[in-house]
Amino acid sequence: MNNRTIRCWVDGQPTDHLDIRDRGLAYGDGLFETMALLGGRIAHEHHHYARLVAGCHRLGLPVPKFAQWQEHLAVALNHAPAEPAVLKLILTRGRGGRGYRSPQNPKPSWILQLLPWPDYPKSWAEQGITLRYCNSRLGHNPLLAGIKHLNRLEQVLARSEWDDTAIQEGLMLDLDGQVICGTQSNVFWVRHGQLYTPKLDRCGIAGITRARILEHFDVAIETISPADLEQADELFVCNSLMGVLPVINLAGQRYEIGPVTRAVQDALQKETV
Repeated sequence: MNNRTIRCWVDGQPTDHLDIRDRGLAYGDGLFETMALLGGRIAHEHHHYARLVAGCHRLGLPVPKFAQWQEHLAVALNHAPAEPAVLKLILTRGRGGRGYRSPQNPKPSWILQLLPWPDYPKSWAEQGITLRYCNSRLGHNPLLAGIKHLNRLEQVLARSEWDDTAIQEGLMLDLDGQVICGTQSNVFWVRHGQLYTPKLDRCGIAGITRARILEHFDVAIETISPADLEQADELFVCNSLMGVLPVINLAGQRYEIGPVTRAVQDALQKETV
């Protein structure tokens, strides 16, 4: 796959056009999954499918059977390269008229993009990255918390706050000033050997890599403040494409890359897809 090649499909047909009546465009009425393709296969496919199903239930979208999921994604997977790539799925409620009322019998749109693998330097995982706090806050909405719905303006505004290439990610707080997540990642911290991660019951995205870490390690899920992170022995962020990245600097505070972070990296690298 050429590094600049992007291939797109809508409802199984190769195209980069979308009906302007689509509710995903008009209202953000839908979900998305960003998946790593390794050797032409979706890494941790069942985790992605389970999260999509949970999101469909939450939004009242028709819930696809796993066979339907596979059938829709096959059109892109048939073109997947041998080298790592990215498959992005956008599932919307489909076409609708003016107004917020949902169509009685929605026909979801399946939008697929086959994308090049991001050029994350190996040094990020080996030597760590630098974070800042974002000024943009996450609002509270328990109905949407955890799922990957299409309304991402909070993250867009947060990411627009810096252009400094020395800063790789920004941490976002909620309206109460509690730490929730990065603009594109989940956050974990370590204190006296214990792993912690924020509650995501009011906002934030429950990432696939976060779920895998929760399966393999004893993690305390708590309300976490910036003051808690000041007491951390180790700090790292993660998502499905970047993996687990140690944090060595957050808003000027230095952190060591410790044994727990390395253990998490090793465990996830050894896990089969």
